[in-house]
Amino acid sequence: MNTEKIAARRLSLEEVAKLGVKDKIFVSADTAELKLPDCYVPAFLVKSGEDFEGGSITARTVFQEEVSCLPDDENEAGIYVADENGSATIEVLQSAGVVLDLALFVPGGDKGALTALYAAVRQAFGADVVQIWRQGLKEVPDVKVDIFEEQIPRGRKGSDSPKRDRRAIDTYPTRADFIEFSAGWKPVVEIHRPVVDDTPTI
Repeated sequence: MNTEKIAARRLSLEEVAKLGVKDKIFVSADTAELKLPDCYVPAFLVKSGEDFEGGSITARTVFQEEVSCLPDDENEAGIYVADENGSATIEVLQSAGVVLDLALFVPGGDKGALTALYAAVRQAFGADVVQIWRQGLKEVPDVKVDIFEEQIPRGRKGSDSPKRDRRAIDTYPTRADFIEFSAGWKPVVEIHRPVVDDTPTI
């Protein structure tokens, strides 16, 4: 396990309330999936400290996990900031690397093209460094679509026409799998129809 010891200072709830979402903090790395009770990870507040109600603080770690804690609770790990004059030394879990979750379009998509793609990645980053843990291959139909998100209607049917926002123009339908739609909205996929400008010209 790769960790780094750093000098740090534990924050009180009043100090946390003065932090913004861009201030780097350290929270416990101990989660339900990974038990690391004496380790910390870099994180950022989900909302500015002044926007929190009550004593519970929610932060998102650099590993994209959300954790909640009570800074003033002595039985909890607490929230720390790096401080050379701090009275504590904490162990911070280091990153092993990055997992890319990409949607790559490979024209033709035959096995030879994919092998060449993986070989190029390994050549760029070093042999045996790039590991492929999950691979989801999906054929892409040769058709272009427009992707919208439409507000899910509430209350009586037919009361109002649903609101609609365009999310992607002239793209492949599989892209809808990778778009995060807003809460209360649903995806709508329609065949792409180019906009024809029939304004008379001189």
